[in-house]
Amino acid sequence: METALTKLVGVRHPVLQTGMGWVAGPRLVSATAKAGALGVLASATMTAEELRAAVREVKSRTDRPFGVNLRADAGDARERVRIIVDEGVRVASFALAPSRDLIAELKDAGVVVIPSVGARRHAEKVAGWGADAVLVQGGEGGGHTGDVATTVLLPQVVDAVDIPVIAAGGFRDGRGLVAALAHGAAGIAMGTRFLLTSDSTVPEAVKARYLEATVKDVTVTTAVDGLPHRMLRTDLVASLEHAGRVRSLTRALRRAAGFRRISGLSWPAMIRDGLALRHGKDLSWSQVLLAANTPMLLRASMVEGRTDLGIMAAGQVAGVIDDLPSCEELVTRIMTEAAQVLRTLPHPDE
Repeated sequence: METALTKLVGVRHPVLQTGMGWVAGPRLVSATAKAGALGVLASATMTAEELRAAVREVKSRTDRPFGVNLRADAGDARERVRIIVDEGVRVASFALAPSRDLIAELKDAGVVVIPSVGARRHAEKVAGWGADAVLVQGGEGGGHTGDVATTVLLPQVVDAVDIPVIAAGGFRDGRGLVAALAHGAAGIAMGTRFLLTSDSTVPEAVKARYLEATVKDVTVTTAVDGLPHRMLRTDLVASLEHAGRVRSLTRALRRAAGFRRISGLSWPAMIRDGLALRHGKDLSWSQVLLAANTPMLLRASMVEGRTDLGIMAAGQVAGVIDDLPSCEELVTRIMTEAAQVLRTLPHPDE
């Protein structure tokens, strides 16, 4: 199926696997790429050296296009951009809008730039700055999310910009792909659905918790870092929601120290990142500090398998997913179902 997305990035199918921290590593990304979709490495939980090694590992596994997801507000964002350029990565995606200069630097090097947005005005801004495409996530999506449903937000963005739009939030199958295309999107992006594949390195115990979940077991909370965060409802989430400020801040400091050791960032660099996070948002300093919880709590579950001590970011679709196909099986299933749905739709002359 050829769309504006497949032509832009050079993949066979209009499906993108999102850059999930601790999850979207070389194995998952290369498996996605081999399946004909666009895999995206998550770099925020890697040091710059680890990112370069991960990029090279993906390249050793496949010669198909893939991307790297970056934090535009990170203190070493320029260094990571240089790695992407030097290593010939096809796509740079961003969880936060990159600057006009950063977009220009990447485009000048032939890298496709795809920022993620959660509002029409943000899509208009990055399109005006030269972004090649935009990924728009509705409130159904996992992790940090908004409160506008994909079916409401997506048409707004499609009507507002003249670059390809990728739809995220609530997608898992071929029916969803067809629905997104009907709204004017050039493809779909999925996180939770790719997390729940046999190619995902997430521990089996954690995958089992996702598969057990119903739609009612997926909640949105601000208790982790002060921002709306969609995840599985667990005893830990409940305890965070009921913890006092002093206890929460003490835990946050301890986890921040742990993340500093793993990420290789210095305390000054983490402070700069915290200042960047706070900029333009109505966040207190305590909320900025609590943001240090997120990487370590995610790592506890996604790497260490501690469903009791970690958080499990999840889109609402987690409640209707019940299997663990390979990436190849998943993408083939999506495209086959999409073709079947398109064939059964009534045509104007019928």
